[in-house]
Amino acid sequence: MSTLLLMAAIVVGGWIFFRVLEKQPILPWKEKKHTNVQLNTNSKNNKTRKKKHEVEIEQEPNLFEELFSDVRDVTTHMIRFHDNSFTMIAEVDPVNYFLKNQDEQEAIDITVESWTATLNYPVGIYLQNRFIDVSEPIELMAKAMKESEDLNEAALSYGQAMIDDILAWQRDTPRYETKRYLIFTHKIKANDITADSEDELETKVMEKAFAELMRRLTSARNQLRKADITVNLVPTEGIYELLYYTFNRRKALKHRFKDLVEQEKNALYITAEQTDNRIDLVKEAIEQNEAEMARETATKKETA
Repeated sequence: MSTLLLMAAIVVGGWIFFRVLEKQPILPWKEKKHTNVQLNTNSKNNKTRKKKHEVEIEQEPNLFEELFSDVRDVTTHMIRFHDNSFTMIAEVDPVNYFLKNQDEQEAIDITVESWTATLNYPVGIYLQNRFIDVSEPIELMAKAMKESEDLNEAALSYGQAMIDDILAWQRDTPRYETKRYLIFTHKIKANDITADSEDELETKVMEKAFAELMRRLTSARNQLRKADITVNLVPTEGIYELLYYTFNRRKALKHRFKDLVEQEKNALYITAEQTDNRIDLVKEAIEQNEAEMARETATKKETA
């Protein structure tokens, strides 16, 4: 009897193991019913899911636009945000602290500490590492060599060799320079300003923000001047250049920002994206100019 029970247990265990291995129900009367009805009913969901998945793959993320989603404009030497917050940037030319003696270092420390003690508003510090651009001094050297008339062949060959060595020095090992900036931010409450129109309100908001930020920058300039630290305002074009070097670190060495500005000035058509209103205004200005030129030619023919 025990032998039969053992054989039955082995058979049942083998059956359970086989059904589990085949991923089927253990009891045969509970077989899975493979019907096409469920597949057809879920076909719409599958299609919608597939479409959504395809859209997500094909759609390119607008990382740059999302990064500057809070920025409204860069104008009047300031970055303006949608919540009427304004940012003014100042470039700092530091002093070589470790070349000073102990008394001079203490004077610098006291000056900086006294300035920071007077701050009752946030001031940010931004450091930017750039590749050293030696194209400008090389252009000046080549221009001077070309325009000078009293240089002999030995001097010209020496100057050209020095230019080649500088280019090789820059090409072989990347060299960096650090730019230092102070960032001043101030938020204007438009509800506290009285104005008769939207244009007047915008003008007053801009003037108030510029006056406050310029006051903070001037205070930093006057106090840090005692420590031989120079603080200069970064203009609107300088802000664009700062952002250009931020997102085009390696490319900015070959495609310089000032070259892009010159190309844009001399371009026949504006390469940047323009709004429809601006395009309409430009077309209207062109039509007016053509009409004036036609009238001038007509008057010249009449007088002739």
